[in-house]
Amino acid sequence: MTDQVMAAIDGSQFSEGVCDYAAWASLALEVPLTFLHVVDNHPQTAEADLSGNIGLGAREHLLEELSQLDEKRAKVAQEQGRLMLKAAKERAVEDGIAEPVVRQRNGTLVETLVELENETRLLVLGKRGETAHQASEHLGSNLERVVRTLHRPILMVPDTYTTPKRALIAFDGSKTTRKGVEMIANSPLFKGITCHVVIVGADTGDHRSQLDWALSTLSDAGLDTEGVIRAGDVEETLRDYQVEQDIDLLVMGAYGHSRIRHLLVGSTTTSMMRNASVPVLLLR
Repeated sequence: MTDQVMAAIDGSQFSEGVCDYAAWASLALEVPLTFLHVVDNHPQTAEADLSGNIGLGAREHLLEELSQLDEKRAKVAQEQGRLMLKAAKERAVEDGIAEPVVRQRNGTLVETLVELENETRLLVLGKRGETAHQASEHLGSNLERVVRTLHRPILMVPDTYTTPKRALIAFDGSKTTRKGVEMIANSPLFKGITCHVVIVGADTGDHRSQLDWALSTLSDAGLDTEGVIRAGDVEETLRDYQVEQDIDLLVMGAYGHSRIRHLLVGSTTTSMMRNASVPVLLLR
């Protein structure tokens, strides 16, 4: 199956949001929806270390017990995953998806998503996974690795669904963000959504012509548009605009035009992702 919305779910608080946003995207794009749960069966090395300083016979016995414990843990994880996938499928059907598909794989999330990349049109992920630190500014290591590795649009979502009506497109006139505007113009995902194009910087002729190009590209595609040029700190300006205009979807390039990679995306994008209370669509 190719060209589908791929929704990665786990036991985190974000799984319901992932289900609902993935269903919305699947319906808007008119492509199938697949829920993916990955069981990571890496051995529990911390427990294996307990066997280091005991007699050989007892050590072998303990290792055998630990091995059996790992097997049990893997079976429990698989069963938990099957139940999560069943619940996700039922929720998607309630959201209007006719035949959602569920897949369970063994391995790591990043490796699995790379294997499935050619089948994926849009990846939907929670802001943090079940093993991530719960501090609000922490993205979760899986998400950071996925964004670094995958070359597909990624929708990072909060735990509660709200139908997007107003999108903020952070635009700087670079090749990456121009490509992003063209992707948005050609995507059914934005039908019915007002697109706010924001350039942060001085109100120069160059910025004005870049903004005009973005607005006309979107308008020609039949989208409602608004656009502004504002001076100030990039992140602060974008966040203020988001609050003022009640924006419920942020759209950003996964890499800024700066050649220096900060963490995974460019310092502004990373920070906006960390602090966002609304979904963030990262375009690649």
